[in-house]
Amino acid sequence: MRFVKGHGTENDFVVLPDAPPLDPPTVRALCDRRTGIGADGVLRLERGADGFVMDYWNADGSVAEMCGNGIRVYARYLVDAGLAEPGTLAIGTRAGVRTVQVPADGDVTVEMGAPVPLAAAPTVGGRPGTAVSMGNPHVVVELPDLAALDALDLTRPPEVRPPLPDGQNVEFVVRRGPRGLAMRVHERGVGETRSCGTGACAAAYAALAADGRTEGAVVVDVPGGRLSVQVDERTTVLTGPAVIVSAGALCAEWLAA
Repeated sequence: MRFVKGHGTENDFVVLPDAPPLDPPTVRALCDRRTGIGADGVLRLERGADGFVMDYWNADGSVAEMCGNGIRVYARYLVDAGLAEPGTLAIGTRAGVRTVQVPADGDVTVEMGAPVPLAAAPTVGGRPGTAVSMGNPHVVVELPDLAALDALDLTRPPEVRPPLPDGQNVEFVVRRGPRGLAMRVHERGVGETRSCGTGACAAAYAALAADGRTEGAVVVDVPGGRLSVQVDERTTVLTGPAVIVSAGALCAEWLAA
C-alpha cells in the first residue's frame, strides 16, 4: 500500500492514495509516532461520482467531519501527483463540498463555508468560551496574554462545561494587535497539535464577533506557522502552506500485523 506524508503548518497527515476502506486499529497504527509513520490524522483518497472525496480520520481512529489543514495537503497531493490540474478543485468531505485553490506551487486556499454559531455557552477552566461549528465543533477561549497561553497544559483534554454533544476542539487565543491572534489548540481525537485549520477559522470568527464584526481578515499564528483567515457573511477563506514531505510503501508484514 502506498503512502504520502505531508503537513500544513506542522499539522501532519498520512495520505493514502489507493487504500481500501479504513478501520480504527489501522488508523491508530499508522499514526503512532513510534511504531507507525506518525501523524495527527489519515487522509484516504476516494473518487466519488462528482470527483475526489477526502476520507479523514483522527489519530485515535475516530472520523471527523472536516480538516482545514488536511484538505489543503490533500489538494496539494492531487496536483503534485498529476491527478488534478493546478487551479480550482471541488473536494467532498463529511461536512460537504469545499472549493480549494491550488497553484502549481505555494500556499493553498480553501473556502471553508460560513461559521455557524452554536447555542451552547460553555466554559473552559472557568473562562467563557465561544461555541462555533466550521463543519466540526469548536470552543474558542480568549486568554489575557501570551504568558497565560504558554503556561497551558494541554497534555489532557481541557475541561469544557457543558461539553458539546459530539465533543469539541478547543482553541485558546491571545490578541496580537487589531488583526492578529496567537493560538494553541487541543483537537478532539488527537490531543494538542501544532496547528488546526478549522480552529483558526473558528478563532477568527470568535475574535471578530467579540468586536461586534461579521467580517474581516485575521492572521493566526500557531506553533507550526501562520495561517490567514478571511471571514465574511457568506464564507470563510483559509490560506496557508501545504507541504508534501515524503512518499513510500507500507510493508506487507507490518500491515498484516
